[in-house]
Amino acid sequence: MSDRIEKSVTINAPIDRVWRAISDYREFGEWFRVALDQPFVAGQSSTGHITYPGYEHCRWNAEVVAVEAPRLLSFRAHPHAVDPNIDYSTEPKTLVEFTLDAEGDGTRLTIVESGFDSIPEHRRAEAFRMNDHGWTLQVENVRAYIEG
Repeated sequence: MSDRIEKSVTINAPIDRVWRAISDYREFGEWFRVALDQPFVAGQSSTGHITYPGYEHCRWNAEVVAVEAPRLLSFRAHPHAVDPNIDYSTEPKTLVEFTLDAEGDGTRLTIVESGFDSIPEHRRAEAFRMNDHGWTLQVENVRAYIEG
């Protein structure tokens, strides 16, 4: 198993359009399926709740690390923290980075989630497996959202 997940997708849209879909909390919520309470601001919390079917009971709680238009959005969050009977607050968080690069007339979006080696061993493999699958879906969700 690796310490990091990396997914990339080329989106047929200019970098400013992809940046808006990533960095605007309302647009992010549309394709990611999360209802966020406030905009992404570096150094502040991002809260809300998941709207993805089957995970509606899950809260969204991330620490926004960077918002650097139009190239980088990053945050720290607890990976696969879906059991309402578990307090994940004492566990380390992974770092999720969305990086945008112009590619011809489109944009290359790369999503990297790193830090799985610090997740408690008893749930590390499951968190990695589930998030790897989740990011595979999310790169297609964001591409479909933007390309319409």
